[in-house]
Amino acid sequence: MGLWEAMRARTQPKRNNLDALFLVPSAAITLQTSLGFEPTGTGSVCYRAAAGAAFAQAQADVLALIRDDAEAPDVEVTQDDFGFSWLVVSGDKEDVSGLCTDLHAVNTTLELNGFDAGLLCSLVPFANAAGQRFGLTYLYKQGTFYPFAPTGEQTRDTLLELSVRDLLTKELPMEPDLQRWLAVWKAPGL
Repeated sequence: MGLWEAMRARTQPKRNNLDALFLVPSAAITLQTSLGFEPTGTGSVCYRAAAGAAFAQAQADVLALIRDDAEAPDVEVTQDDFGFSWLVVSGDKEDVSGLCTDLHAVNTTLELNGFDAGLLCSLVPFANAAGQRFGLTYLYKQGTFYPFAPTGEQTRDTLLELSVRDLLTKELPMEPDLQRWLAVWKAPGL
């Protein structure tokens, strides 16, 4: 930030760092050894779909990019109750690196085609043997992660969320502002 921006009390908006998605495989090992949570093999990117042929082509390019892999995971586009689109990738739960590469490719392709304003978050779900689930959520516009652990229609396990945050603070850029820990009810994979 320059002197002029400081005098006017203006700051640069925080930029995302999509490469932070590549830190998730290491965090997955920590979650498995410390808390017993394993990745489910599913991941998703949530975005606000734009109208028009350009967006439809960009979305088709993303789907083709993922499906063209020799060991292609399943990929589909769904829409939630709030009108947001979710591009869901389902593959081998042992291949967290491949999943994160696919999520990175989705975000990057939409960003490079000018649709970055519609990108909201990416989600990598985890589950344990007792049936508890949470999604490690990457906020696109903040460049940070937070855990979201739904336990019902409109309830969440805040203690689990805080435990995951505390465990991963040194491995991932965690979102410090709890008010940004948005509930992503009915997110695919949760």
